[in-house]
Amino acid sequence: MPPLSPAEVEPIADPAFRADVLAGLTARPRAIPARWFYDRRGSELFEDITRLPEYYPTRTEVAILERACAEVATLTDAGRVVVEFGSGSSTKTPILLGHVDPSAYVPIDISGAFLRDSAAALAKDHPGLTVLPVEADFTRAVALPDAVRGKPALGFFPGSTIGNLVPVQAVDLLRTMRASLGEGAMLLIGMDRVKDAATLVAAYDDAGGVTAAFNLNLLHRINRELDGTIPAESFRHVARWNDDAARIEMHLEAVEDVAFTVAGRDFAMRAGETIHTENSHKYGDRDARLLLAAGGWTPRACWTDADDRFAVHLAEALPEAAAP
Repeated sequence: MPPLSPAEVEPIADPAFRADVLAGLTARPRAIPARWFYDRRGSELFEDITRLPEYYPTRTEVAILERACAEVATLTDAGRVVVEFGSGSSTKTPILLGHVDPSAYVPIDISGAFLRDSAAALAKDHPGLTVLPVEADFTRAVALPDAVRGKPALGFFPGSTIGNLVPVQAVDLLRTMRASLGEGAMLLIGMDRVKDAATLVAAYDDAGGVTAAFNLNLLHRINRELDGTIPAESFRHVARWNDDAARIEMHLEAVEDVAFTVAGRDFAMRAGETIHTENSHKYGDRDARLLLAAGGWTPRACWTDADDRFAVHLAEALPEAAAP
């Protein structure tokens, strides 16, 4: 019998994915962590989102990095290991690598196949650079490869991904990054800023429906990997601005009463009920500095665009004082 092709092989469900989905569908209100968007198809759809005219964060941050990275290089030591958290396609990475003269590049991402493809492409474009991809959930402490462990590091966390987490989780993540990178490390991080609601909602609910497909892909992944029977056509993508929490929220809303199973468990939802799938918190300058400090990072510099729509912060993991 010939071996099965990759398309014929049943995907192996991640136990953490199964646990988060079952817990999220059981909870009230229902919610599934946004990190599970990023299977291969989800990662591809997100890259499509970053090129949409409505989605201002990527092109705004790219412009900031192109202007700021020369100064970043003067504020960081040459030869640091650049560690990118949630690297995706690493489209912004060459801007940074072209200025800071790193000793190695370590991209970390939860989507293994997408990570390896992106790392291979970047290594091909930078033949003299050591590229060491790590497949991992960076919301937990990550052991860096032995070849770079203990070396001075520059963490890179672009894209305002920190905004996907509620503030207490964001602080925990910043502390986890500090633990992964070590004392003396530096962190270059993007954060989106508060602006008018119409601009924000359009960025997460584009006219072409790409973000809707990205959101709905989570249901397809659940069906494929967790033996689910969720009728994806019975759900719609919803993006709304929550002014009290200073965040965009993405939901999957049932447009009719539905019943389905996931991993052998029965679930039912009434029309109008939602599964909360993503937050994108927005931070003003003072809020961002306070968040970094709470996460164990001392702010060193900040760059923004002319319209103050987005910011890139540089911070350092200095020894933490026991008292003021």
